[in-house]
Amino acid sequence: MAMEIGICSYSFHRLLEAGKQDMFRYILDCKKLGCTQLDPWNAHLTSTDDAYIAKVKEAAKRAELPFGCIAVDGGHIYEPTLEARRKNRERAYEWIEISRKLGARQIRLDAGGSAEMPGEEFEIILEGFEDLNKRCREAGVELVMENHFGASVIPENVVRILDAVKGVGLLLDSFNWAKGREAEGWILCAKYAKACHVKAFAFTEDGEELTTNVKGFVGVMKKNGYRGAWGVESVPIDGDEMGAAGKTIALIRRHVGG
Repeated sequence: MAMEIGICSYSFHRLLEAGKQDMFRYILDCKKLGCTQLDPWNAHLTSTDDAYIAKVKEAAKRAELPFGCIAVDGGHIYEPTLEARRKNRERAYEWIEISRKLGARQIRLDAGGSAEMPGEEFEIILEGFEDLNKRCREAGVELVMENHFGASVIPENVVRILDAVKGVGLLLDSFNWAKGREAEGWILCAKYAKACHVKAFAFTEDGEELTTNVKGFVGVMKKNGYRGAWGVESVPIDGDEMGAAGKTIALIRRHVGG
């Protein structure tokens, strides 16, 4: 099976903020860099209007790139107040519908909460994922959570959530764990992964990443039977977002063998 690869568009957030890239340019850049799918961060989709979404879908069709995983910020489940949780839930519902319209395979929605994840938080997170997963099934979109912030930076919390809510997968980020717990996160959670982000910050002259053991990460994923797309989320220290995305793709190909 040919290797699938996509770039989470957060990798280009500085270009977006500077007005040097938009969703349509992102699609063209992904094509140029050899991606097989589009993995937009929801901030790149600057409108939720039907006409705009239809134009984005048409641009992707022209580029012959399907939508893989849409990463949604602001739709996480746990917030301390009921009103904040309701607002986030409505936002999540909206993005599930947008994902359906775009024909995306996956949507990433976060747990929120705290690293301690006390009982009340856990129950709210479970209820939220059960509700969102039902919506996603109806929309024909796979729901994945990410080890991103809050409760999900602790590997045991991720395991506890995913064991309790059947049908929700994991977008496993190679870097986003509590300090010093990256390897534990890979080992404990790789078996749940339906998507992944390979983080990259800086590179050696021979193209290896200085922050994360990409070869080790890929090895753990492959050992656990990972069959999903390989996602790039580069956040280059030197600010060269296009260059870092290309280097990260090359590094993934080197270690995956595709």
